[in-house]
Amino acid sequence: MPCKTSVSLLLRTTTLSFAWDWLRMGLKGLHVHALSSSQAAPPEQVSRSTVLRASLLLLFARRTPEASSRPVKQPLVIAMGTSAKLRTGASMPAIGLGVFLAKSGKETYNAVLNSLKIGYRHIDTARMYGNETDVGKAIKASGLSRDQVFVTSKLYDIDWGYEAATSAINKSLNSLDTDYIDLMLMHHPGSRQGRKETWQALEAAHKKGLCKAIGVSNFGIGHLEQLFKYATIPPAVNQIELSPFLQRTELVDYCKSKDIVLEAYSPLCKATKLSHPDVVKVAARCRKTPAQVYIRWSLQKGFVPLPKSVKPERQATNLDVFSFELDQEDMASLDKLECHGITAWDPISQDPV
Repeated sequence: MPCKTSVSLLLRTTTLSFAWDWLRMGLKGLHVHALSSSQAAPPEQVSRSTVLRASLLLLFARRTPEASSRPVKQPLVIAMGTSAKLRTGASMPAIGLGVFLAKSGKETYNAVLNSLKIGYRHIDTARMYGNETDVGKAIKASGLSRDQVFVTSKLYDIDWGYEAATSAINKSLNSLDTDYIDLMLMHHPGSRQGRKETWQALEAAHKKGLCKAIGVSNFGIGHLEQLFKYATIPPAVNQIELSPFLQRTELVDYCKSKDIVLEAYSPLCKATKLSHPDVVKVAARCRKTPAQVYIRWSLQKGFVPLPKSVKPERQATNLDVFSFELDQEDMASLDKLECHGITAWDPISQDPV
């Protein structure tokens, strides 16, 4: 008769062998995603050790003290199709596709067209990007009616001044091949000279219905306070860089107090922080990618994130953030990452007030 140790060893071996066979069969129909990449690895390329680690996570994660101590989640507050309400009464889709650095021509056209096919309804471009024409063509080719797509563009400081700004707005309308732009922004504070006249040109375009809403980008508190001294129409939006590493709490609170919606550009930190251990830990618990965690963090902060990608699979992943939520512990963990981590330019501190 076999001893207890032998029986125990036999049971363990049999259980592990069964778990291996069961998981291997299941993986034939699944894509295994690396946390820091949207590329899938075919099941036959997944190592035995990787599968065993995954099986242990799937089989025992709910038994860990950390998992069992978490509160039961409430229904998601943010749902697919959710929009931010602007002071004008217009609705702006909660996630937008950014096309900064997307090459003019096929790259931008295909990126925008694909994004609209999979569910994006918000495209963020700018005069200085040089791809407004391709954005307009893709919207036309999508088959969607114009009122189904929210389009943002921006004026750079080479267009400062009333006449120059008015001309630039008309050029954007022509490039986008549209009768109106949903949101037109001053791209940054720029120089003091001409800033007031530029805003007045935006107000005039808004009154004519050419720009349904107007706002700013990269404006700090000082810039906004100066704007409020002469603005007859307050800005509806301030588009700034925001992420767990760059939270700009004081500016965010100020904008919210003034009913200014915050858009978050570079919400993925330009892919420089996808392997940060604290972010990877949250992603593993949620069984999502770090990129999805960053976007979800933005949404739960009340921001409108603008992730940029020209790759269809990553566009899809970035949009798939409405099936989970970050709990209080996750949010607190990400909030601790604040380090004023600017990854883009910084007109907020560099442009004169």
